Parts: sequence; C-alpha cells; structure tokens
Amino acid sequence: MHEYTSRARVWGLSCPGFPEEVSRARRWTRDILRGSPVAEDAELIVSELSANAVLHTASGRPEGGFYLAVAVSARIVALCVTDAGGTDTAPAVEHQDQEAEHGRGLGMVSLIADRVAVHSNGNGHTVTAHLFADTKRGAHPC
Repeated sequence: MHEYTSRARVWGLSCPGFPEEVSRARRWTRDILRGSPVAEDAELIVSELSANAVLHTASGRPEGGFYLAVAVSARIVALCVTDAGGTDTAPAVEHQDQEAEHGRGLGMVSLIADRVAVHSNGNGHTVTAHLFADTKRGAHPC
C-alpha cells in the first residue's frame, strides 16, 4: 500500500434539520453499502441516530442540521452522526418498557452495533456505531 493512501473510504453528508432528511440519510447509507452484509443494520442505525438528532437537539431547529459520516474498511463500518447540540445532556441508553413511544432508540442501536460511543463537545454530540463487517456478531476483530 502506498504510504499516503489507505484502504478505508470515508463519505460525509451534511443535512438540514428537516424530518425528511432522515430518509435521505438512510438512502445515502444504503447506496454506499450496497452489497455489504451489514447494510441493513447500518441503514437502521443511521435512521435512528439521524431521527434522534432532529427530534432531540438543536439540529431540528430551522437553522439546524446534522452531519453523517460513513467510514468503510475491510473489517469495520463506522457510522457517525453529529448533532447541533442545544441540550444539557448527552445521548444515553435509556431503559424503557416495551410500551414506551420514545427513549428506546439508542438502546436498539447498542444492541445492533458491535460498539457504540458518544462524544460531546461545546457544539454538539457525535454518536458513533461500529459494525464489524468480517466477523461473527459480537466477536471483535482484534
């Protein structure tokens, strides 16, 4: 491999904070991962994280937006959604009963993904979900 290149590929998409942008983010992810064994899981994760950004943060305000990044290597697909902040609390897994209409999304993401991380800064939060592409579910490639 050339010293200035890698086999990983990264795509980014900036979306205005409109609810219909969630389906655009989902379609965009599906197109990138077409044929991948983790494509359906990735599409579901992106849909949930994007919807959370629009519904629960300043991303959903008229001037708001969210950013989606998809990184693909032979072993890992990383999905990152960065919101516009505007809340005092970072996204967290909440344990809700089965009848709850809200608060179960990040828990669902953490069950589907092999790893989930939340990073906060003064401008918002980034939720990153990793799917290991070439290993059995739950088995770490390292």
